[in-house]
Amino acid sequence: MEIWYSEYYSDNVKLSIKVDKQLHGEQSDFQRIDFFESKEFGRFFTLDGLMMATEKDEFIYHDMITHTALAVNPGIKNVLVIGAGDGGTVRELTRYKNIEKIHMVEIDERVVRLCEEYLPLTASKLKDSRVSLYFQDGLEFVKKSQEKYDLIIVDSTDPIGPGEGLFTMEFYTDCYNLLSDEGILINQHESPYYDKDRKELIRTRQKIKKIFEISRVYQAHIPTYPSGHWLFGFASKKYDPVKDIKADEWNKMGLETKYYNTDLHVGSFALPTYVNELMEDES
Repeated sequence: MEIWYSEYYSDNVKLSIKVDKQLHGEQSDFQRIDFFESKEFGRFFTLDGLMMATEKDEFIYHDMITHTALAVNPGIKNVLVIGAGDGGTVRELTRYKNIEKIHMVEIDERVVRLCEEYLPLTASKLKDSRVSLYFQDGLEFVKKSQEKYDLIIVDSTDPIGPGEGLFTMEFYTDCYNLLSDEGILINQHESPYYDKDRKELIRTRQKIKKIFEISRVYQAHIPTYPSGHWLFGFASKKYDPVKDIKADEWNKMGLETKYYNTDLHVGSFALPTYVNELMEDES
């Protein structure tokens, strides 16, 4: 008997992947967590039935959510990561020798522990000496923290369930207050293609633009995310992500990446016409 994993993007569209076997499944205190093995995408895991990461294409998401900010300000030292339970964002951050401190806040410890067991490709650097793990609500963490960060990466799930509070005006305001004068906020913005995701994108953009001096959107193409067309937000108190890129400085670091490069960095902020029109409609 064949087993297929399916995620519905709308009532009429779904992604399906043939599964060799289910490696693990459980209901944590917060959400349903499942790990699968497949021939096409290797191991992958889902939360409440939604695709989070696959071994085959996770590098695209983690490259773009991490390196974009570091190419604009290579001097970043203190980083806060909210969500990112699979560890891929932290893995990329630990490649930068100048980063001194990485605080990762994940509400569901079971996601982290299971990724360490079943998805070591992404979770391999969570024990780096610069990494501190906090298993608590990111919304409460940013409200109470007294730290100052040069970079905050919100690598959250979709704006439902445990991740819902990470898309509010209150949360983005608290993030702004935790950032240094040169601080940058990066967050995933969903897909602009399907109606449900598009509405969340517009809501998120409206909030961030009211708070940050500079707010831009950039894109990547991720095969196993809805429509394959995925957006990220870049918000800053000081830096424009295109005008202020330090391409030569970043390239001298010699980091090997499979997706990100500084030419792509600039091009990723050139959005399709239909997305630009969405951005105009929100204002």
